Amino acid sequence: MIKESLDFLGQYGQVGIFLLFGIFFAFFSLFLAWLVRTRNHDPLFTTTYECGSEPVGSSWVQFNIRFYLFALLFVIFDTETLFLYPWAIAYRNLGLTGFIEMTVFISVLFLGLVYAWRKGALKWE
Repeated sequence: MIKESLDFLGQYGQVGIFLLFGIFFAFFSLFLAWLVRTRNHDPLFTTTYECGSEPVGSSWVQFNIRFYLFALLFVIFDTETLFLYPWAIAYRNLGLTGFIEMTVFISVLFLGLVYAWRKGALKWE
């Protein structure tokens, strides 16, 4: 009983050490950035910079929705690749159930691609 609880705590200890290292790394990076930053308090330092000239016009720009759609499609198919690689590695252990689940997953993504294609999201003009 005691040995099992020590093993259990040992596993969480590794996670705790990893978490502490991550927190330390984040704060150390912020401290290092604060340490090496410039301390110029010139009023010109805070102005907007556009190729050496004063900015002209409004900063409000309307983006075309196609940029968003392409980014969304990229994320979808990038996620698909992320799931396909481990599945391909563990394919023999998953059996028929794993194959059916991945077939359904790929089919849903394929239907999404067909839908985007039919709606004209992939046309670039």
